[in-house]
Amino acid sequence: MRQAAWKTVGVLWVVLLLAPCARAGETEDRRDILAVEAALCRAFEEADTKALERHLDPGFTLVDSRGVVTDRAANLAEVASREPRYRVFRNHDQQIRLHGDAAIVIGVTHIEGDAQGQAFVADFRFTDTWIRYPDGWKLAASHASRLPASP
Repeated sequence: MRQAAWKTVGVLWVVLLLAPCARAGETEDRRDILAVEAALCRAFEEADTKALERHLDPGFTLVDSRGVVTDRAANLAEVASREPRYRVFRNHDQQIRLHGDAAIVIGVTHIEGDAQGQAFVADFRFTDTWIRYPDGWKLAASHASRLPASP
């Protein structure tokens, strides 16, 4: 075999040997992101602003279902005030796309609670943008669209 052909074979072997490592890293990243998403849901239920501070990027923004853009401070203040008060805040049907140190998650959030004394139940389609930092994944941006009520 010519030298160029041997180099090609060598590169292919390296790629084949490293591919399982890359998949294992992706599996770990997906698991970690889902764990942080679950922790954020619990933080909303429990009004745990410390957990939110830990997992929200300092530049975090939310585009809510009315199209209003809020920042990290506004979201922390809302949670601290317990208005609205969440009894249930759960994500499901998440799909994760990894892009190096960034990830995009789409899914559905189901919430139940009280706002201004009125009970509510709602589902929202969300898109979350995550950034990996040395101390873990942080939520950088989120967008939520209210889904129609189920019949």
